[in-house]
Amino acid sequence: MAAPERQPNPPSDPSEAFRAYIAQQGLRGTRQRMAVYEAARQLTGHYTADELLRRARDIERSVSRATVYRTLPLLVGCGSVREIDVGRDHTYYLTENGGPAFRAQLVCERCDRIVEVDAPFMEWYGKAVAAKHGMRPVSQRLQVSAVCSDCQRRAAS
Repeated sequence: MAAPERQPNPPSDPSEAFRAYIAQQGLRGTRQRMAVYEAARQLTGHYTADELLRRARDIERSVSRATVYRTLPLLVGCGSVREIDVGRDHTYYLTENGGPAFRAQLVCERCDRIVEVDAPFMEWYGKAVAAKHGMRPVSQRLQVSAVCSDCQRRAAS
């Protein structure tokens, strides 16, 4: 009896996982792409592509706006970054750090403040609704539009 084929271990270094992902896409891990990756890892909270560009240029001056916009889908595709569309003229991003997989966002309609909320019920709900219709869930999101307490206070005064 032949020994079972051993599956390669995924890279333990997140940057190596990103390099492996982009190599699968037929791309190289250039200094500029890796600077965008490192900038995303350094940013906390929600950020825009412009904020990512500024941070990436702190790491590697030659990073262009086009490089950031071409690298963001790669970061999203490999699971390093989550894209959050709040229905405005720009998209927000959030670097994944191994937290809960199912989260909802509370989005302030006035100042665009985003609050992440754990939402473990979403896994059950997504699977149940999809199964009822003979489907398999691929992704899901829950956003609640609201007005934050700071904006409420400003409106009241």
